[in-house]
Amino acid sequence: MSDITPPSSTAENQLAQGQTATPQDINATVAAYEAEVLTKCQTDLADLQAKSAELADQYLRAKADIENARRRAEDDVAKARKFAIEGFADSLLPVLDSLEAGLTIKDATVDVIREGAQATLRQLVAALERNKVIAINPAPGSKFDPHLHQAISVVPSDHEANSVVTLLQKGYLISEQVLRPALVTVSAPK
Repeated sequence: MSDITPPSSTAENQLAQGQTATPQDINATVAAYEAEVLTKCQTDLADLQAKSAELADQYLRAKADIENARRRAEDDVAKARKFAIEGFADSLLPVLDSLEAGLTIKDATVDVIREGAQATLRQLVAALERNKVIAINPAPGSKFDPHLHQAISVVPSDHEANSVVTLLQKGYLISEQVLRPALVTVSAPK
C-alpha cells in the first residue's frame, strides 16, 4: 500500500494557493483516497487468494504424488520378494528332477547311486551359490569368529586358543548375512 498516494484534490489545490478548503472538499478528498486504498486492498486480496489457491493445489498434487510413489514402492518390494522366491525355486527344480530320476532306477548299484547323489549335490550347491547362499566351512586351526561360528564345546587342543578344532555342521551365508552359523568345537586356552 506504500505505492498509494493521496489524490490531489480541490482541497489540496486550495491549500497550496493559500485558500481555505471547505469541509466538503476535505471529505471528498478523504473519500477518494479511501476508495483508492480499498480498491488496492481488494486487488491485493484477490491476488493473494489466487496465489493461495494455486499453492494449495500444488500441495495436494505433491501429496498425491508422494502417496502414489509410496504405493509403487510397496508394490515393487512385494514383487521383488515374490520373484526372488520364484527364482530360487526355479533354480532348485533341476535338483528335484535329478532326485526323482534317481529314484526311478530299479536296478541301481551302490556306485550308480553314489554317482547320482554326488551329481545331485553339485547341482544343489550350484543352485544355492547362484542365489547367494554360500557355505561357512571353517578349516581346523582357523580363528573362531562368533559372527559366523557357534561353539558347541571347548576342548583341549594343540591349536592356538579360540581356534576351530572340528567342524560339526556347515553354516551358510545368504547375501553376506548369516543364515545359519557353522557348529564347531573350539580350542581351550592353555
